[in-house]
Amino acid sequence: MDRRGFLGAGLAGTAAIATVAAPHVARAQQTFSWKMTNAYGPGAPFYVTGPGSPTDFCEMVGKLSGGRLTIQHFAAGELIPALEGFDAVSSGTVEMNAANSYFWAGKVPAAQFFTCVPFGLNFQGQNAWIYHGGGLQLWEELYEPFNLVPMPLGNTGVQMSGWFRKPIEKVEDFQGLKMRIPGLAGKVYAQLGVDVKLLPGGEIFPALERGVIDAAEFVGPYQDRRLGLQKAAKYYYTTGWHEPNNVTELIVNKDAWNSLPDDLKAIVRAAAAACNVISHTWCEATNGEAMTDLVKNQGVIAGPYPEAVVDKLREVTKTTLEQLAASDPKIKKVYDSFTDFAAKHSQWAGLSEAVYQTQIRRGA
Repeated sequence: MDRRGFLGAGLAGTAAIATVAAPHVARAQQTFSWKMTNAYGPGAPFYVTGPGSPTDFCEMVGKLSGGRLTIQHFAAGELIPALEGFDAVSSGTVEMNAANSYFWAGKVPAAQFFTCVPFGLNFQGQNAWIYHGGGLQLWEELYEPFNLVPMPLGNTGVQMSGWFRKPIEKVEDFQGLKMRIPGLAGKVYAQLGVDVKLLPGGEIFPALERGVIDAAEFVGPYQDRRLGLQKAAKYYYTTGWHEPNNVTELIVNKDAWNSLPDDLKAIVRAAAAACNVISHTWCEATNGEAMTDLVKNQGVIAGPYPEAVVDKLREVTKTTLEQLAASDPKIKKVYDSFTDFAAKHSQWAGLSEAVYQTQIRRGA
């Protein structure tokens, strides 16, 4: 064998391979520097900081991508006002925003279903619908005209019905009540005479303390205690009727999304899915101690709504959702998908989770 010919051929082959591979190497090492805004204020646990939070997500993406995708996080007011993230991402001013989809009800009414639905699915069921029941595809279809790619980023699990300066003993007590309550639940309360207010988290306590509002819903014991809501109202109601779960939404500018290679897209989706679970378990881990403290040490009167009140809320919710679905074909498409899935899921939930929780209470 001609050793020089063999070496020459080998070197030529190596050069050819290098030439073909070079563009792939260049793409693999391309870096991206993005900005994420947030509807919630600086330092807010779950919504901004802590396990499974948006800042945790940004750090996770940076590590998983080896620094190829870095995301700088800005809480509400640090770059844009609290509720302007939808437009900022749509226009490309920033690449990402974390919020709740029901904040955009004025722009996209059907978006509310992707945060939660009153008397709807719990954490397990909502995620099942989004990931495996066609919900995510509908969400993407709904946001397509706005140049946005949505996905779940977190979930609080079931929430408390809220704080009231006076007790709720009957349905008529809602008449004329000024209450901070977002989303579909706000539409239900409005049917019962509530003057519905939409306020960012940071504005709830001063409004409740000064009597600008008479009642307010935020999240649950840990988050509500942090805002100091127990200092402005003492009646703390539960049923979780209005938010049996609550999805944190991540939206990404579609042009920016399409600029990412497939592996970075996969990293973003995986990190968001991880935070969805981590944030929920963090809420489950912190709410118990907070609720005990509120009742035992801070004079809070906690308990469920009267059954007659819950029955009326359920009745009005059904009518309100049906009217919304009839008013807009996009809402109806999402509503039909959600209710069909919920009906199937409830059969399993009724035989599994519901039975288990009943047995736990019996043995308590």
